[in-house]
Amino acid sequence: MHIFTYLSDPHGNGVHHVSVRTHVNVDPAKLKSLRQRWSVKPSEMSKKTLNPIRAIVDGMKLTPNPEKPMIALSIGDPTVFGNLPTDDTVLQAMKEAIDSHKYNGYAPSVGYQKSREVVADFYSCPEAPLDGKDVILTSGCSQAIELAISVLCNPGDNILVPRPGFSLYKTLAVSMGIQVKHYNLLPEKSWEIDLQHLESLIDDKTACLIVNNPSNPCGSVFSREHLHKILSVASRNCIPILADEIYGDMVFPGCDFQPLAPLSSDVPILSCGGLAKRWLVPGWRMGWILIHDRNDIFGTAIREGLVKLSQRILGPCTVVQGALESILNDTPPEFYQGTISFLKSNSEICYSELSTVPGLNPVMPSGAMYIMVGIEMEHFPDFQNDVEFTERLVTEQSVFCLPATAFEYPNFFRIVVTVPEEMMIEACIRIREFCARHYRPRSQDSHELDQ
Repeated sequence: MHIFTYLSDPHGNGVHHVSVRTHVNVDPAKLKSLRQRWSVKPSEMSKKTLNPIRAIVDGMKLTPNPEKPMIALSIGDPTVFGNLPTDDTVLQAMKEAIDSHKYNGYAPSVGYQKSREVVADFYSCPEAPLDGKDVILTSGCSQAIELAISVLCNPGDNILVPRPGFSLYKTLAVSMGIQVKHYNLLPEKSWEIDLQHLESLIDDKTACLIVNNPSNPCGSVFSREHLHKILSVASRNCIPILADEIYGDMVFPGCDFQPLAPLSSDVPILSCGGLAKRWLVPGWRMGWILIHDRNDIFGTAIREGLVKLSQRILGPCTVVQGALESILNDTPPEFYQGTISFLKSNSEICYSELSTVPGLNPVMPSGAMYIMVGIEMEHFPDFQNDVEFTERLVTEQSVFCLPATAFEYPNFFRIVVTVPEEMMIEACIRIREFCARHYRPRSQDSHELDQ
């Protein structure tokens, strides 16, 4: 093969072609392209991304009993059945934002400054003051959690996550190469954190502690005293906290929600929240991060990091941002009270009905939208685990509850209490029938009954 090289004459007599013989055989087709075949593969991040709920539910054989209408107690969306509409004030705010024609373009990736200030004013208090620069608006609370984990952690770090806990924490962390360490919640103490176990998990690679209060899936609400103890663990070990408070203020009468940040004297906190649950509009995708850093431990670097990460997508819905001021400030207290009253009533019905079912141990919630029910598996030998138990509950009774294996906590199931009251009652009747059919006393129980 010949390769022609062009050399210029130093004496200015033009360009000379020099033929150089080479022994390298070059396929002309390869000069065109280095790739000879299609080879498009999914990224490592996509391969590591797994939603435990979907992984478990998709593998279940969910064939409802055709003779009974399906009652889905599995979906954490309060709007599904139409019995919990948002307030007219909230809808009117959105209509006015649309009609103004002011919110059809791009906003800054962290949100309009005015909208950030509105959120800051709504959540600011003397113990934990906030202003606009302390707020990052996000596409739902899920993105707030993603940004918070992303800014605090590197691949190879670990985060501390509650068990049972919301599956998204693990989904996000593992996809980013971050190890998840589960700390235990204690059902016998209304799902308080096992603080000794929590602290035993901390090492030099621990980048963040996630505290979810009120809790999904437990419906628990931590006391002020317990929150102080959690902060003491974080302070002793210099671990920042991601406070997932999306269910903040969705607590039953007689129980108070205490945000974590006002109790902190030194621990820096990224508090994540949004409109989804309290205002009953999860599809509007409006969330936020509140940056609490009174001792300047995060400094400018974490704030700048959050701004940069927010620029990966161009922020949350602008129309909702335009409606935020009215949504936060004009929604009547009766709306919140009505929602909470309904959730408490349904929780009490569910707890009362299921606590008398042999083999079941419900834990009464104090807020949010859920109740966790323990299964004494030794009394149900027809099933190996909570997944099989809930699978057959669908097959026989057309009632779908999430097996708590999806929350890293086997032998429980989670019930969503947002369904209409008559549906809640009917579901409990069916669960009772199902358990009566499959319950088997242990041999010693039978012996005691005989005596």
